[in-house]
Amino acid sequence: MLDPVLLRSFIAVERTGSFTTAAKHLGIRQPTVSGHIAKLEARVGRELLIRDTHRVELTTDGAAMLAFAREILDAQSRAMQYFGGEELSGQVRFGVSEDLVTDELPKILFKFRRDHPGVNMELTIGLSEEIHNQLRSGKIDLAFVKRKHGDKHGQLVFEDRLVWAGAPGAVVPTGQPVPIVTYHPPSLTRDAALSALRNAGIEFRIACTTKGQLALRAATLAGLGFIVHSEQLLPHDLAQVQGLPSPGSIEFVLVTTSGRSQSAPERALTRAIVENTHSFQRRITRQ
Repeated sequence: MLDPVLLRSFIAVERTGSFTTAAKHLGIRQPTVSGHIAKLEARVGRELLIRDTHRVELTTDGAAMLAFAREILDAQSRAMQYFGGEELSGQVRFGVSEDLVTDELPKILFKFRRDHPGVNMELTIGLSEEIHNQLRSGKIDLAFVKRKHGDKHGQLVFEDRLVWAGAPGAVVPTGQPVPIVTYHPPSLTRDAALSALRNAGIEFRIACTTKGQLALRAATLAGLGFIVHSEQLLPHDLAQVQGLPSPGSIEFVLVTTSGRSQSAPERALTRAIVENTHSFQRRITRQ
């Protein structure tokens, strides 16, 4: 038997790339997480993780264990829901940043609604700052949004670097202002793009502003200009471009209304997203 407690620690270490960060996410001490991994490796008789002072990586056996661990925990969750008696019910008003509405989040939400048919979900999609405002005004209960690196609000789900991108084959012009495609303000990625250019003394012009991810992508594919975007969530038909200053990094967090505890549906949805963070993150080869 593989202890689910050990499997959760293993998944958390793989997801965060750090024993210390995994411990924070799980609400336990770092030595406890290390002990869990050691027990799991002893139980299967294989090395699952390669660790040094800079990184934690999966071995081949670790990659196999990761798939098994997710299947085991998913099956356990469904069994507990089946035999657990009273079905989870209630409402959750969920707000999501435009950037996160990829193929992966709908899959997570579909599974959540399948597992919890008694929960009524009301979904709102918009720019992160708009979702924050709705959260503060009490119009939504839980938000999955971006925050600037260094901010402290919310539960960190994952962090990513920001990159410049354009249509495939697009080249940054020389001797003329750089055309920019961006969201309407307020927008964290807009602020990051313009700050990076201003700090580097590079002239630019706003070629297109929009409030939607589809329009942002369409304008960029049309060659109107360049965008700043999360690297992991960058649409596959856009290409990273070189020659522009780094816009920094961004963090994706789950936030609830300040001063109150999460409801049972909110806790269940939070858990579903955190445990499936891997689905948002592509393995990127750094340039």
